[in-house]
Amino acid sequence: MDAPIPDIRLLDQAHLAGGVGPAHVMTVSITLEPGSPGSPPHRHSGPVFGYLLELEGEPERIIRTGEAFWEPGGDLIHYQAANHLAKAPTTFIAVMVCAPGEEMMTYVSEQELAERAHLRHPRSGS
Repeated sequence: MDAPIPDIRLLDQAHLAGGVGPAHVMTVSITLEPGSPGSPPHRHSGPVFGYLLELEGEPERIIRTGEAFWEPGGDLIHYQAANHLAKAPTTFIAVMVCAPGEEMMTYVSEQELAERAHLRHPRSGS
């Protein structure tokens, strides 16, 4: 059975021409149904501010309501933003600064995951 696709809703966006350089900035709301594994491994073209569970090279962690942090984007792989609650959805807000003309999120192939396995921090309890 396929996992439910996260519900991603665009809340606002702007194209910046100066200051920080050209950028496409968007704010999205992401809802993960109970037990959802979230999106497959992926990366963002620029930094993302919001909720995430695991970032390549860092130990996994759980972010609780009211907590926030960021990921730098670029070449790093975001392995998972899951909802580990069995009976309730999880919703979070993310502000993404994307490179102009590039996708907000691109998926990573199984081959690339295997090639970069040595970069991933060991999972807790592994």
